[in-house]
Amino acid sequence: MSLLRKGFYLGLGAAISGKEKFEKVLNEMVSKGEVSPSEAREMLNSWMSKGEEKNNEWNEQAQARMQDHVKELGFVTREEYELLEARLTRLENQNSNDM
Repeated sequence: MSLLRKGFYLGLGAAISGKEKFEKVLNEMVSKGEVSPSEAREMLNSWMSKGEEKNNEWNEQAQARMQDHVKELGFVTREEYELLEARLTRLENQNSNDM
């Protein structure tokens, strides 16, 4: 199993465990009357929303690092390839029209 996959599963397990613990604390707060059920739902939704935002941020950072590594290795992106291909096609068309 790759290190990346192991890290993913570790993070997923921590997130699930964290969510379960957070829900337990919220349920206890509701049962004690410290917060209403709707307030607890709002708190849980807010917590999950912040988690999703952080996950997206980490994914964007990981993708940017991966793109940097790919460029360091000398590979081109699909966008760069398509631009070069379009340029080549345009030049071939110009060249055939000039003859």
